Amino acid sequence: MERTQTRRLSPEVFELPVEKMRDGYYTDAYFNHTREMLLRDGRHPRVVMQVFQKKSSYLGGIDEAIAILKLCADDWDDLTVQALYDGDLIEPYEGVLTIEGDYTGFAHLETAYLGTLARRTLITSNVVRVLEAANGKPIIFMPARHDHHRVQTGDGYAAFVAGQVVGTEIGVTSDAQASWWGGRGVGTVPHALIGSYGGNTVLAATKFVEHADPDINITVLVDFENDSVKTALEVARALGPRLWGVRLDTSGQLVDRSLWDEMGDFDPRGVNEQLVRKVREALDRDGFEHVKIVASGGFTVDRIREFERRGVPVDSYGVGSALIRGENDFTADIVMTDGRPSAKAGRRFRPSPRLELVD
Repeated sequence: MERTQTRRLSPEVFELPVEKMRDGYYTDAYFNHTREMLLRDGRHPRVVMQVFQKKSSYLGGIDEAIAILKLCADDWDDLTVQALYDGDLIEPYEGVLTIEGDYTGFAHLETAYLGTLARRTLITSNVVRVLEAANGKPIIFMPARHDHHRVQTGDGYAAFVAGQVVGTEIGVTSDAQASWWGGRGVGTVPHALIGSYGGNTVLAATKFVEHADPDINITVLVDFENDSVKTALEVARALGPRLWGVRLDTSGQLVDRSLWDEMGDFDPRGVNEQLVRKVREALDRDGFEHVKIVASGGFTVDRIREFERRGVPVDSYGVGSALIRGENDFTADIVMTDGRPSAKAGRRFRPSPRLELVD
C-alpha cells in the first residue's frame, strides 16, 4: 500500500502542555519513580525502545507522539528516533516507533506517547473501516457530542487521515476537528433550530439559508415531525437548487408516518431501507433528483455494509459514537540496553523495514 502521508505535522501544531509533560504530570507514577531512582543512582542506561500494538490497524497519532518527544524529552538531540507515518497500515507486533538514547531523558513520556498512539490509531482505523463499508461514499464524522471536547482536534485529524487512506471525502462537524488540516466544520439544519421556529422545518431552513455562506452545502434534517417524506418534499420545494441534501435521523424508537401502513415484515423503526427508498422516490418523482440523502442515527460498519449490499440509495452517512468505540492499545518495551539485547528482543517484535529516521 502506498503511503498517504510523507510529511509530518510541525510539533507546534499540537499545542502540547509542554511544561506539565516535562514534569511527568500526565505520566503513570511508576515511570516517574523509575526515572527519579535512576537519576539518583547516577545510572543513565542507553536503550532502544520499540513501540508496537497487536492488531491489523491504520496508524494514527505518530506525528503527535514525535512532537511529545521533540518538545518534552530532556535532550531531543541525544535521541535517535525512527517512525512510520500516520495512515500506514500496520500489522500485529510491527514496530511503529523506535527511540534510542539515554532512558532517563524520555522515560517520563511513555504514558503520553502511548496514549496518543492508542487513541488516534483507534479513530483512524474505525473511520477507514466505515469508509470501506460505504463503498466510496462520503461520511460525516459526528462523534464530537459523544466525548470530551479536548479530544476533538486530534480525532478530527485522525479521521482526515483515514479519508486520505481510502481516498474518500470526509466531513467533520466542528472547526476544532478540522483545525490541524485547515478545514472547516460542516453540519445540517439541526433539530434545535427547527424547534426554535415552532417545529416549522421549512421556515427554519429558509432562515438558515438567508444567513449561510453561499458556498456551503445546505443539508436539512427532515424528521422533526416524524413525516420525512412530506417534510423532505416541502423543504425541496422551498429551497430549490440551494438544497444539497436532506438528512434522515429518525429515532430508533419511532416509526416514520410514511411507514405506518406498511409494517409487518420488517423493523420499521429508525432510519431503515424502506424509509430511505420512500424519500428517494418522492424526491425523484417531483424533479429533485439532485437532492442527496444523508442517513444517520446508530450507523455502524455492519449496518452500513448491509445498506450497501442491498443498494439502499443513501448518498452519505453520518456516523457518531461507533467511531470512538473499541480499543487499540500500544506497548513500549526496551529491546536493547547498553548494546545488549533484552530477553524480549526478537521474540515478540517485528522491526518494520518502513521505519524512517525523524529529523
